[in-house]
Amino acid sequence: MRVRDKMFPEGTKTRKVLRASAHILKGFKPNNVSTVIYYLKKDGIKKTARKVKGIVFGEAQYDDENKIYQALIKHNEPTKAQLEEQRKAKFKIEPKISILVPMYNTPYKFFKELVDCLINQTYSNWELCLADGSPERNEKLESIYKKDPRIKYKFIGKNKGIAGNTNECIKLATGDFIALFDHDDLLPVFSLYEIVKCINENPDVEFIYTDEDKITTLDKPRFNPHFKPDFSLDFLRANNYICHFSVFKKELMDKLGGERSKYDGAQDFDIILRVAENTNKIVHIPKVLYHWRVHPNSTSQADTQSKPYAFEAGIPAIQDHLKRVGLKGTVEHGASLGTYRIRYKFEGEPKVSIIIPNKDEKKTLKTCVDSILKKTTYKNYEIVIVENNSTTEEIFQYYKQLEKNEKIKIVKYPEIGFNYSKIINYGVKNSDGEYILQLNNDTEVETEDWLEDMLGFASREDVGAVGAKLLYPDNTIQHAGIAIGVDRVATHLFRGLPRNAHGYFARESTIQDFSAVTGACLFSKRSVYEEVGYMDEDFPVAFNDLDFCLKIRKTGKLIVYDPFVTLIHYESKSRGHEDTPEKVARFEAEIKKFQEKWKDIYEKGDPYYNPNFSLNSCNYQFRKYEEDE
Repeated sequence: MRVRDKMFPEGTKTRKVLRASAHILKGFKPNNVSTVIYYLKKDGIKKTARKVKGIVFGEAQYDDENKIYQALIKHNEPTKAQLEEQRKAKFKIEPKISILVPMYNTPYKFFKELVDCLINQTYSNWELCLADGSPERNEKLESIYKKDPRIKYKFIGKNKGIAGNTNECIKLATGDFIALFDHDDLLPVFSLYEIVKCINENPDVEFIYTDEDKITTLDKPRFNPHFKPDFSLDFLRANNYICHFSVFKKELMDKLGGERSKYDGAQDFDIILRVAENTNKIVHIPKVLYHWRVHPNSTSQADTQSKPYAFEAGIPAIQDHLKRVGLKGTVEHGASLGTYRIRYKFEGEPKVSIIIPNKDEKKTLKTCVDSILKKTTYKNYEIVIVENNSTTEEIFQYYKQLEKNEKIKIVKYPEIGFNYSKIINYGVKNSDGEYILQLNNDTEVETEDWLEDMLGFASREDVGAVGAKLLYPDNTIQHAGIAIGVDRVATHLFRGLPRNAHGYFARESTIQDFSAVTGACLFSKRSVYEEVGYMDEDFPVAFNDLDFCLKIRKTGKLIVYDPFVTLIHYESKSRGHEDTPEKVARFEAEIKKFQEKWKDIYEKGDPYYNPNFSLNSCNYQFRKYEEDE
């Protein structure tokens, strides 16, 4: 019997809602029946029905999450009195911001609202550079663009495409910084103030981006905020998460040579990829400073189908970026529209040592080893089982069988007791591979080319470790990256989400950088272990993988999450849970030790998370403003 049949029998009211909801959702979102089950379990019938209604009719303001967002807006954004203070403020650096708006058949209403939002900015040293590629001049717009001397308008007389029209705007620009802006979108009145404040706090900054949300009309609530991480190279290569609001130092824009028509539809994506190649002076402002308008012809539209060419144009933009930075790989569409997957190529066939600690647990270990031997397509690997004080005759008989396989060796850990860090370090030092894969014995491999995929990432000089997507046996997510500082210490993101469902902006299925990934499946170079001093043996049970990843991050290398490698994880099956006073005391001591060692990241916040998210949730839930009080 299927899970949904057990939970929601035929004929029940809930089953009818499930069936209707799944039918409605089809075609509106890349989710399936498992998603509806998830929300029915989590939120109940009424909330799930309201969510479906919001998706179908675009009534996002009725969604419970959006109610939280409205409260967050009210709490975080400046009051009228604070806006007046901004207008009076004097900065040490007061740059001119040139806002570029390429126009094409721009609706009067949208244009008027755009200009009004700029005229009302609390920071006044800006200019608006308009290049109109419409087939005919719209005289109705003239009264708007002539009402402020800071507005420069040029009628091109022909449509040069998005990139070409933008480059005509650049020719008009005289500012210190260049800001890209679509003709149908809006800025909150404090947006430029926050940009200039950021410039004063980071005088050498060359590229700034912000969070954003969506809007339909001015009289309706804003919705669907995109709270972004600080700069994440792999996340950028996997999708243009930066998008709006992006601000370039004029010298950088000149160096880049403007936008390129070759990538129309993904022209902003292309230029941001080129930014990443030319500067590391990038700052993210974790505030919503851009409102992306939802209408039938916008790529912000909820079904993401309005401009499919934009997603196709992203592939050559990424391919050319890889060539420029000297990386080899193939680019294809990702698990959701607008995301991409890169399969990196690596040189030769380096040896991979798979280190598996084990104590007794023959059945568990056999499941793991059998899955490796049956599924793995990569040839040059060894399995190093670190035997840790087993007592059953059954496991030693199994070891004898395994040792007949030339790919497998058993090494005996020489100490008494359990210290995961010591066990892994011992296994690494008794292995031969150029690359090391830490693997729990309670895992089962699903992906045949898992080693090739992770090798592609780990072979890059800028990558220190790679993690995978781990799933519970019930096909829900156990691990899709880790956020530090959430749930007291850290949390596995998207825990409990159905494997085929999409969470917040489909991040669970998108390649990206994190501060840490789980040691249950952690792939790295041997040289990285040597560089960071191996795993910290003062963390015998908990947080050793987090500590290892943070030590890697301290060297400047990246921790990559690869969602295209999946394993089943029968979590803590062999060691058990913190279920005795002694274990709880040990766990609390390790929490204190870890928090003290990495005090700086707790104070500053995880750069790959966002301060607008709750610190009590693993599913990117919006922060409730009461949490600050």
